[in-house]
Amino acid sequence: MKNVLEVKDLHVSFHTYAGEVKAVRGVNFNVGEGETVAIVGESGSGKSVTAKSIMKLLPSPPVKYKQGTIAFQGKNLLDVPEKEMQRIRGNQISMIFQDPMTSLNPTSKIGSQIMEAILKHNDMSKKAAVEKAIDMLKLVGIPQPDKRVNQYPHEFSGGMRQRAMIAMALACNPRLLIADEPTTALDVTIQAQILELMKKIQKETGTSIILITHDLGVVAEVADRVVVMYAGQVVETGTVKELFANPQHPYTIGLLNSIPRLDMDKKQPLSPIIGTPPDLIDPPKGCPFYARCQYAMRVCKDNDPDLEEVKPNQLAACWLHHPMAQQRASV
Repeated sequence: MKNVLEVKDLHVSFHTYAGEVKAVRGVNFNVGEGETVAIVGESGSGKSVTAKSIMKLLPSPPVKYKQGTIAFQGKNLLDVPEKEMQRIRGNQISMIFQDPMTSLNPTSKIGSQIMEAILKHNDMSKKAAVEKAIDMLKLVGIPQPDKRVNQYPHEFSGGMRQRAMIAMALACNPRLLIADEPTTALDVTIQAQILELMKKIQKETGTSIILITHDLGVVAEVADRVVVMYAGQVVETGTVKELFANPQHPYTIGLLNSIPRLDMDKKQPLSPIIGTPPDLIDPPKGCPFYARCQYAMRVCKDNDPDLEEVKPNQLAACWLHHPMAQQRASV
């Protein structure tokens, strides 16, 4: 499978009055053509910062892209000037943001907001752009699209606003769609409809998707592969099937154990991950999960493990899978 996106050794920092916040620290992953890759982790793990770095949406200053590459179709986006990035955003790479209510302009009609990207990136008349906007609303399942195209965001329900955001993101047939918590504020029924819609559109258009979420139920529903992030680093990657059946990193195990299951004893309490994530102004020298890990060894405290293959197509950054560490370290 050919990769649409390859992120290698990405480091992103925020320069604040309190010091340098090392939000993303050496992230590596790739996205294949027509593939859905989910990025999961707790709040503050670096998911959204990584996604916004791909589109270079983070303001500089205070943000600094310290090192690494973000190769989109073979071109390093970190070296691309802003004028060229404006031609890529919304055209070749699009993003669905977390909250459609704050992402949509309340003073502009839905159709006008969809047409903005169409007119910017395509040579077509305003009349043709209106027809395209109506077609996009129809594609995402909004009833009476010829009427809805002239309505304002406050006239849409929450689920319809999210569908309108998806229509905006897909208006120019992007190669890569980044969905940042696209179903967080929606009820379960609407969430299922949005996920089904994303799968349908991907099947029809072949668009690659990066799905950012903390909901592992959503991951199981739509993703092909999973990237687990913690403290600005990737701690495990693998296929959905392997990661859910055989998680290799203690943090991934903790995430899965903290989810209620239909087959579990109702009297049995959930197993939360104790403690809190580390301070990224002064990140730990060794494994970032050391202070919260029930399997921690002496080697973990001062040595940060590399992300290495522990099973076919499954990588983990954990000393538990390193033969030399197992021999030398004691629990």
